[in-house]
Amino acid sequence: MLVFTKKHAKIQQEMEKFAREEVAPFVEKMEEGVFPRPLIEKMSKQGFMGIPFNKRYGGLGLDFISYILAIHEISKKSAALGVILSVHTSVCTNPILTFGTEKQRERYGKRLASGDILGAFALTETGAGSDAGSLKTKAEKDGDVYILNGAKQFITNGGEADIYLVFARTNKGITAFIVDKETAGLKVGKDEKKMGLHGSRTTSLYFENMKVHKDNRLGDEGEGFKIAMSNLNIGRIGIAAQALGIAEASLEEALLFMKRGKKSLLPLANMATRIEGAKLLTYQAAFLKQKRKPCRKEASMAKLFAARTAVYVTSGVLDCLAEYRGLPNHHAERFFRDAKVCEIYEGTSEIQKIVISRSL
Repeated sequence: MLVFTKKHAKIQQEMEKFAREEVAPFVEKMEEGVFPRPLIEKMSKQGFMGIPFNKRYGGLGLDFISYILAIHEISKKSAALGVILSVHTSVCTNPILTFGTEKQRERYGKRLASGDILGAFALTETGAGSDAGSLKTKAEKDGDVYILNGAKQFITNGGEADIYLVFARTNKGITAFIVDKETAGLKVGKDEKKMGLHGSRTTSLYFENMKVHKDNRLGDEGEGFKIAMSNLNIGRIGIAAQALGIAEASLEEALLFMKRGKKSLLPLANMATRIEGAKLLTYQAAFLKQKRKPCRKEASMAKLFAARTAVYVTSGVLDCLAEYRGLPNHHAERFFRDAKVCEIYEGTSEIQKIVISRSL
């Protein structure tokens, strides 16, 4: 049995209320392609864009489990908003506050944690997705600046983010850079038309002789790969929570319609069991991360199982509710479309199996 503190229960209740009252009514607009900027602004005012970060840097000062609870609850209403928050927090704000200089923390970290600005993570390239070490974007040092040339692909929050954490290859290896959206030489590609996560932005980024001052290098030259990999556990637990939220919402949808139609709930037994297993794996990984204990295997297990559970449940629910698909307020089809990507980003299911097998 999972045991949460009173603080955990409070943040869970706050996020459930926010998701129900603010997020749910906005979902239809997101399905039409509208980016949820108004929701992000409301989340910023309540401190939800910096839940696990120190108050000194504009965060709420809560723990990692509180943050995972937030992703979990928001994703029940909108997986798209869940991943916007996850990317902003896990793989943009956290690296800057963890590896940045005090000047970088003050200049960028505070504004990110407070929600004044939105962050994105730019690692993936064509041919360098699962194998991030193969990236080809180059950064050549020229005095006090680096000149970046190359391209990134499938960047969540692309075009909407104010800050991009960009990874490029230097003479000493992969290096991380903090890039402002107004930087000359940065161009944003078209918004990808996705099967799910409508309302979120997924774009390419192009760097054409883009100059980045050395003060915006995050860490030393050659430390970029370490910085990127160190945040994967956080990101994977976040995506596990997102998948868990999708699966639970889908099951709730099935219960709503099947009880109303007086149908047998027996087909939902396996779904409920898998969801419970996914929940235990997700929060076990979160507890380990919070205690600063090794959790690479557990994070991958949570991500692998929760993502597959989301696909299994949402697919099964579609079958169960086939006769109800024409009814208003039927979200099962959206849950199904949103679930699939959980098996792909933050490391595919195949990558998770490699991580797990190496730990055996």
